[in-house]
Amino acid sequence: MKTIALLQVSTDDAETVESRIERVTALTKTWAAKSDWVVLPELWHVGAFSSELFEKYALPTKNELVESFCEIAKANNTWIHFGSFIERHEKGISNTAVTINNLGEIVSQYRKIHLFGFDQGEAIMLSRGEKPALISDTTIGVVGVSTCYDLRFPELYRAQVDLGAQTFVIASGWPTPRISHWRTLNTARAIENQAWVIACNQVGQNNDYTLGGNSMVINPMGEVIGELGLTQDVLVVQIDVSDATNWRDKFPVLKDRVL
Repeated sequence: MKTIALLQVSTDDAETVESRIERVTALTKTWAAKSDWVVLPELWHVGAFSSELFEKYALPTKNELVESFCEIAKANNTWIHFGSFIERHEKGISNTAVTINNLGEIVSQYRKIHLFGFDQGEAIMLSRGEKPALISDTTIGVVGVSTCYDLRFPELYRAQVDLGAQTFVIASGWPTPRISHWRTLNTARAIENQAWVIACNQVGQNNDYTLGGNSMVINPMGEVIGELGLTQDVLVVQIDVSDATNWRDKFPVLKDRVL
C-alpha cells in the first residue's frame, strides 16, 4: 500500500503568485515527509484561469521552482507530481506537467495536448504537446499523466492503457459550473480502463471562474475511495496498484476490445 496526498490548493486572485509559491512549497514539504506520493493541481502557481499571468510567470524548461521540488522529493524519498507550470521553450509557451521521482529526478515532462478555451485563454496562447506521457516504473505502477481538459478525451487514456498504464494522475483547474462532469469523467476513466484515477483539482477564484475542488481518488472498479469538497484541503488515501491487475484478471473486459 502506498500513501498518496492530494494537495487541493487555493489559487485565489487575492493571493500573490510569490506568496502562493512560498505557501505551497511549505505545504509540500510537510506532506512529502508523510507520504509516498504528493500530487498538486494544474498551474497552481498562477491559477488555471489567470491567463493574463501566463507570459509574466512563464519559466524555462529547467527552472529553480521545479528544482526546489526535486530537492523536496529527494530529501523525503517521495514522488511528487508537481502539477503543471507555464513553460517557456523554443516553440512558445506550454502548460507543462512535471513528475519527480523519489531520487529527485524529473521522470516526466508532459506538455498538455488538449488546450481549453476554444478561441480564448490557453487555446490561443499556448503551444500544445504532441504525445502522451507514460512513466513506466513507479511505486504505484505504470502511470499515465494528463492535465484537466484532457479528461474529456478518452482516446488519450486508451493509448496510455495500451502502453501498460495502471494508474492515471490528473492535475486540474476544473471550474464549479461543470464539476458534475469532472466527477463523472474521472469515474468513467477508471471504469473503462480498469485503472486507478488520482485527480487533483484546485479551489478559489480566478478572474470570473470559481474552481470546483472535489479532488478525488477512484479505484479500478470505479469506486470513489476519497473525495474533498470546495475548500482548500488535503486528501490522503492509500492505494494498492495490484488492485488494477487483479480486477483486470477477474473481469477481463479490456480483452474484448475490437477497436
